[in-house]
Amino acid sequence: MNAPRGSTNRLLRCTKYEKLLVFLFLLALPLSNPWVRGDGVGYYAFARSMLIEHRLDFTKDWQSANASFRLGRTDAQGNVAPSEYTATGHLDNHFSIGPAILWSPFLVVAHASVLLCDRLGGRIPPDGYSKPYMVAMSVGTALYGSLALLISFVLARRYVSERWAFLATLGIWLASSLPVYMYFNPSWSHAHSAFTVALFLWYWIRTRGARTWQQWAILGAISGLMMDVYYVSGVLLLIPLLESLQGYWGAHKGGGMLAIAGLFIGNVIFAIALVAAFLPTLVTKQIIYGSYGKSGYEHLWVWTSPWVLKACFSADHGLFSWTPILIIAVAGLYLLRRHDRELAWYLILVFAAVLYTIGSYESWDGLSSFGNRYFIELTPIFVLGLAAFFDWLERVWSERRAAIVSVSATAALILWNLGLIFQWGTHLIPSRGPISWRDAAYNQFAVVPVEASQTVKNYLTHRNQLMDRIEQEDVNQLKTRGIE
Repeated sequence: MNAPRGSTNRLLRCTKYEKLLVFLFLLALPLSNPWVRGDGVGYYAFARSMLIEHRLDFTKDWQSANASFRLGRTDAQGNVAPSEYTATGHLDNHFSIGPAILWSPFLVVAHASVLLCDRLGGRIPPDGYSKPYMVAMSVGTALYGSLALLISFVLARRYVSERWAFLATLGIWLASSLPVYMYFNPSWSHAHSAFTVALFLWYWIRTRGARTWQQWAILGAISGLMMDVYYVSGVLLLIPLLESLQGYWGAHKGGGMLAIAGLFIGNVIFAIALVAAFLPTLVTKQIIYGSYGKSGYEHLWVWTSPWVLKACFSADHGLFSWTPILIIAVAGLYLLRRHDRELAWYLILVFAAVLYTIGSYESWDGLSSFGNRYFIELTPIFVLGLAAFFDWLERVWSERRAAIVSVSATAALILWNLGLIFQWGTHLIPSRGPISWRDAAYNQFAVVPVEASQTVKNYLTHRNQLMDRIEQEDVNQLKTRGIE
């Protein structure tokens, strides 16, 4: 294995590329959309109910949800349907609690500010739904997404030059599904899952090879939080598992019983810390479903007939068909072997395992999804793969030619993705089900350039009206599909 480029000092130094990334993240912050919608109702309900009502009562969240979420869940009088309740009398909120944990610092500050404002004569409702709470939630999501990308950049520059790490970070940021769930739908969990996976990979690499027991505990805590946010992220545990198995094998061949014992204790500490950090999920599942082991997703998996190819290439939110830059990123994971053979194979295995897991899920298309949102958690892996691909181009071509091709291709894929996001958000293409690529391609060149400017202006200046119109169009689509 080749040693990573740079040193600890280099990683800590603030470079021009880091400054540029931070500047771009701050520049994009006004795009944060302060609303709770769709799946985000379930995620945000954990934070609001505990902060405001100090209990897991989601009734107000269901009743106050956007119209498309309420379809089939509440009646015309606003009463929650009996089918929404579990055997314990709680609403069937199967969404994860992790995003609420990560939002809590922002929402606590917002709540304290609202209460203080109220004491000073202000009239902002301290209900968890008013503007300060929504802004705190959406800004928090954007910051976690930004941290995911910044950490991914730091990881990538360990192996390739900073310019390729920067270009790869920019490409995955703007040419994948991430921006939709980082800005437009911030109440969903995907930007948070990208952050926790990035944090996990960064800490695993940082402590790799000589991990103390304290570091095993920290890695376990990060792993537990990662799974609190997104259950499928448990697949990433394959990395410390395989690492440990290699460690046991090496110690066994070398006759190092002390090394075996030390690694075993580290694994036990890791497991204890993981379970401790995962307790919020276990406890809430016990309260809501009456069982620590029930997630709410039990009957939605078909492990013997996975829809892997559809999840990759379908017009119905296929990973590669909607966000083609990820084809290059996944191919780049193989090329990462030149820099770190062991890491490359670990990441390839993780991607394959996540692909099989998502492909075995009945709703593998993500329903109302831009691209296949379930893979956003792998953002740091995609950045590493794309950076390795750019580095490979530089080695097989001249530096100038590699730069021209890489920058041009990335820019083209970013423009295509942003145009497709515009189409999806404004319902020029269906938000659910397969789309017509012929219609999408026509819209990219004939409709998006004409309508984008005014729509973006409305998004920045008259956002509530625009969101209401988009929501009504979504409700109309659902009713057309027979969902009442």
